[in-house]
Amino acid sequence: MNVLLLGSGGREHALAWKLAQSSRLDTLYAAPGNPGIAALATCVALDATDHAAVVRFVADHGVGLVVIGPEAPLVDGLADSLRAAGVPVFGPDKAAAQLEGSKGFTKDLCRRADIPTAGYVRVGSRAEAEAALAGTFGYPVVIKADGLAAGKGVVIATSEAEAMAAFDAMFDGGDAAVVLEEFLDGEEASLFVLTDGTALMPFGSAQDHKRVGEGDTGPNTGGMGAYSPAPVLTAALEARAIDEIVAPTVRAMAAAGTPFSGVLYAGLMLTATGPKLIEYNARFGDPECQVLMMRFAGDLVETLLAVAEGRLADLPPAPFADAVAMTVVLAAAGYPGTPRAGGAIRGLEAAAADGAVVFQAGTRRDGDRLVAAGGRVLAATATGPDIRVAREGAYRAVDRIDFADGFCRRDIGWRELAR
Repeated sequence: MNVLLLGSGGREHALAWKLAQSSRLDTLYAAPGNPGIAALATCVALDATDHAAVVRFVADHGVGLVVIGPEAPLVDGLADSLRAAGVPVFGPDKAAAQLEGSKGFTKDLCRRADIPTAGYVRVGSRAEAEAALAGTFGYPVVIKADGLAAGKGVVIATSEAEAMAAFDAMFDGGDAAVVLEEFLDGEEASLFVLTDGTALMPFGSAQDHKRVGEGDTGPNTGGMGAYSPAPVLTAALEARAIDEIVAPTVRAMAAAGTPFSGVLYAGLMLTATGPKLIEYNARFGDPECQVLMMRFAGDLVETLLAVAEGRLADLPPAPFADAVAMTVVLAAAGYPGTPRAGGAIRGLEAAAADGAVVFQAGTRRDGDRLVAAGGRVLAATATGPDIRVAREGAYRAVDRIDFADGFCRRDIGWRELAR
């Protein structure tokens, strides 16, 4: 079977790495891909916003499955165009992708379906936001841009000054859709569940490290590292999250005529009264995908195709290795602000000498050189029988990479190591 993978980041490199291991795969195409993906797939120049061009490519190259990696094409409705052409596609249609595309949409769904989440107010102007802040919330308060923000459109304001600064950025002198939420106290964890709109398949857990600085300091990023599984999300808590959060969401989406097909990435807060939903993503996380793919022991082509064809119930539970995976992100200097581009990268072969895998994200070829071309550049990923061994392997790989313009957090996994 020929497969087309859309995207160019570390998540897509991890997906390509696992897809390439499938016995069902004939040719893997990637659009646009990156230098790491190019070692596993045929990279092609396709614009995901040109739906007609993507559909033509699929028809011309006998593609039997399209895997959409990032969120923007999902929210743009690319899956709708592919399904209209009769193409099996892994990823939700435009209406269902609102679970990620609009935080207000998801909060309203939670209210209707009685799904545990933080109290909230939706506002459309700064005046409304300031009125809600004064009349409803104390500090800290969570302020979220309603639309896509690449994992960085969230501010936890602990004072009026911080709230006003968040409003300055989000409203920028005009109207905007913003959600204000009560602050939830607890520990965060991520739960992944595949669904074809009816059946559910738990697909692992992880903990991300969003802040740029060690000790979880500094601004939010797209993610500086992750590990899987997340022991804090026990089997009992995972079952409760599925029963109280994920399954009611899938039922509510189907009842509304917008069934969700793909992966539901539930960001959870584990509070004293149980798990509550922080937000949904409609795709695999980045860098969570890297650690999930390192542990997944099944055939990814067959699994994603079963989701796309609505026969997920026919498959056994997803098999995962009894191991811990950790990934450490190397970012370019200046990230998450203005990252420095063009820095040379060497030593990837040495980094992988002990079985680690270095997934590429913001990289490009400059002649014979591999150079940085984005904020998050590499994700050094390793596995082990426990988190300490996995951590040692990931940082050993990091230390073998020659990337003078790069930096990383040195405390990935600190919560679990401190228990």
